[in-house]
Amino acid sequence: MKVVTSEEMRLLESRAGEAGVAAESLMESAGLAVARSIGRRLDGVRSKRIVVLVGPGNNGGDGMVAARYLADWGAVVTLYMTTARRREDKFEECRERRCRVVEASEDLECWQLGSYVSLADLVLDAVLGIGAHPGLDPTLRAIFESVGQMREHSQRPVFAALDLPTGVDADTGECDDASFIADVTLALGAPKLGLLQFPGAGRTGEVETLPIGLPEGVDGGLPLDLIDASLAGSLLPLRHADSHKGSFGNVAVVGGHRRYVGAPVLAASAAYRVGAGLVSLAAPESVSRIAAAQLVEQVHAPLAETGEGGVSAEAAETAREALIAASAAVVGPGLGTDESSASFLRALLLTEPSVHTHVVLDADALNILANVYGWPPLLAAPAVLTPHPGEMGRLLGRPAHEVQQDRKGAAMASAEQWGQVVVLKGAHTVVAAPDGRVALSPFANPALATAGSGDVLAGIIGGLLAQGMERYDAAVTGVYLHGAAAERWSSANGRAGMLASDLLTLLPRVAEDTRSR
Repeated sequence: MKVVTSEEMRLLESRAGEAGVAAESLMESAGLAVARSIGRRLDGVRSKRIVVLVGPGNNGGDGMVAARYLADWGAVVTLYMTTARRREDKFEECRERRCRVVEASEDLECWQLGSYVSLADLVLDAVLGIGAHPGLDPTLRAIFESVGQMREHSQRPVFAALDLPTGVDADTGECDDASFIADVTLALGAPKLGLLQFPGAGRTGEVETLPIGLPEGVDGGLPLDLIDASLAGSLLPLRHADSHKGSFGNVAVVGGHRRYVGAPVLAASAAYRVGAGLVSLAAPESVSRIAAAQLVEQVHAPLAETGEGGVSAEAAETAREALIAASAAVVGPGLGTDESSASFLRALLLTEPSVHTHVVLDADALNILANVYGWPPLLAAPAVLTPHPGEMGRLLGRPAHEVQQDRKGAAMASAEQWGQVVVLKGAHTVVAAPDGRVALSPFANPALATAGSGDVLAGIIGGLLAQGMERYDAAVTGVYLHGAAAERWSSANGRAGMLASDLLTLLPRVAEDTRSR
């Protein structure tokens, strides 16, 4: 599934027209899909009270088609007309069904709106859709401020947005402070980029994408993929019955420090949990001894260490041998950034001869790279870099908040410039490849804001690389499995209190469910 801008959505509709699908047919399909979704959410609509906020253009037209179906199925529908402009043909069809009509121009204090919303089972925002931008006009601002106040004081209605909450920019996610706050957004045809970018993403609720009759293949050539179960399931490697541990590769995890013992263990455990055949740990000697008690399945390659418990620069050759022998590697979890660790990493990855093993670079490996001038051409291995916004900012020499302003752009430009796959972590993680491919995670789960979750993601990607996956595919699939495991934990436990290790036991089941899609 593609994630689109407003211009790209109009392109899809234009291509559909060229393929013989009329705009009226798309609107009819969209309205029907919205009505069906509402019916599922309300467990049937007979005698249910539904308020539709209607705008002047196609979004309002889609909303009135949905209203017509809902009225035919027995719902009590109220159209709240936010403007005198409207799709008159769709409006008349609703009038024929005896839908109640309230004109905003005759409800200056929004008293009628408040009355009907307070009694509603569902309120549908069908005002502006992809035509919305921050800066609502005074009439709409008054309407949505009134709806927002009612939302704060009522638990009854479901608040749903049709395609996009009014006031949220479809392309940037920027939003008006009075914009509609949805429990669910019913995206038409394809999710819009603004739904997956903050601050707008904080107003969308659950995003459900509905088919509207777009012909197969009209989204060809569009750049941005949604990392959903279908995409991840199509990429996961098969597990044949006659396989053995050698069939699924060997992951070398290089990292650890006396102060950060858990990080490499989490990465190694995650690599095993996504199916790697063998995982070896190259860590300072004291870390190896502790790690051996935590994960008995690991093979160990103890590294000489400093008096402070970090890895000695002289251990680089031993670690290099482990990398060369591995199918894939994860470098950086818990490594530390002291001078000895920095010298170790430079000797391991920034000197000849090149290492051809695919390497995931995470955490302190990235912080060390950020302090090496002109590091990209020196990196002697094909890599997946997994920075969070702070690490990305350090790599780019920019503040993290600037990275956050254009996450997709930052990831794509960096992947091209560095010639490596980039995973920009955070809410709605971005994965970008040097050839221009880019994908966006649907997940924004605060439960993942916990120490060690990034180490688990690095290990997942490393484990998938070891099984023969291409770097970009492994990163995309790893991001999905990581996010889906967190969603599964949150559905049972809430949005806080998760430990990174809680993800580990969920990964095999999530991977199997994804593979069977």
